[in-house]
Amino acid sequence: MREMGEAAASWLVGRLGEMEEALAALVEVNSWTENAEGGRKVGALLREQFAMPGLVAEVVPSTRYADHLVFRSEGRAGLAPLALVGHLDTVFPPGKFEGYRKDGALRRGPGVLDMKGGLVVIAWTLKALAASGGLDKLPPLRLVVVSDEEVGSPEGAGVIRKAIAGAQACLVFESGRAADAIITRRKGTGMATAVAHGKAAHAGNAHQEGANALWALARFVDRVQQLTDYPRGITVNVGKVTGGQGKNTVPDHAVAEVDLRFCTRADGEDLVQRFRQAAEEAAAGVPGTRVEVSGGVAREPLERTEASAALMAAYGACAHASGLGHGEAPLVGGGSDASTSSSMGIPSIDGLGPRGKGFHTVDEFIEVDTLIPKAQALARYLASRAL
Repeated sequence: MREMGEAAASWLVGRLGEMEEALAALVEVNSWTENAEGGRKVGALLREQFAMPGLVAEVVPSTRYADHLVFRSEGRAGLAPLALVGHLDTVFPPGKFEGYRKDGALRRGPGVLDMKGGLVVIAWTLKALAASGGLDKLPPLRLVVVSDEEVGSPEGAGVIRKAIAGAQACLVFESGRAADAIITRRKGTGMATAVAHGKAAHAGNAHQEGANALWALARFVDRVQQLTDYPRGITVNVGKVTGGQGKNTVPDHAVAEVDLRFCTRADGEDLVQRFRQAAEEAAAGVPGTRVEVSGGVAREPLERTEASAALMAAYGACAHASGLGHGEAPLVGGGSDASTSSSMGIPSIDGLGPRGKGFHTVDEFIEVDTLIPKAQALARYLASRAL
């Protein structure tokens, strides 16, 4: 329904002021993942911004974070749903980086790019389509906004899986990249904790009676760090090690925290197995010790498929028609909820929010003039699926 998409794109012209007002309201409220109260306030604002004919809101209670939100439209019968995914949480605790600020053509503030800007793009897209023929003309929509994405979506992933099952495609509105490049690939992420156990002893009087847990852990660290393989996109980073009581005591306990990234599910599974093997080998080299490994794959990778490439091309044509770039982004190291939808076999693309830089830093900003064309691109895409 090309006419509906063009009508929605025209409706959006001149709406930048109201989009920016809505964005400022969201950014002014701190919604650090651990700040459940602030997250709930942002959720209430979002329910107001997404209040429109044909869209029903559901609040999914959280046991730890702010509540998650699911919005649904009935849509045209016989069409598979389309999924739109975002998150309301941000990374800075209260007092660290606050407020919404205008800076020429830029807008700055926590979450302005990652990813409250993307949520405003979705909201005004749906408003435009609701006013230009109605959401019932489109495929059924499943919009999910989780509150724990920045910590790996421990609850949100399940909310997403339940809400978007059976979707024909999933579009994720994380931070827009330079030249509006569309993300089709993200590394999978994982974490592991290695705990080494030994036997304490006085380092001077009974050194031979001890079993040095730190030594065993050091052997483990050396082994797993060597699993990094840059050509294959595999990285292992032991980021924190603790243990021991003092230099004159043989340490009986030590802990290492490890980050792992990988490009394929097979590589992720292989890394976990090799970690366990490294633990056994490390302990065998220091008699009297043992090394236990917990954790594993947290997010599977977003892998490029023929179906996701076709989705990128279809959305990209709409982006081009809206005056945006439409190329493909290089492999991205950080994870997102696109990995969850992709792991369900749903073609998924990411990075569709407003263009900007500096996410996860105090220099975070968007190019404010990209809000409308990003919404126009999505409106054209959604209307094109109503066939």
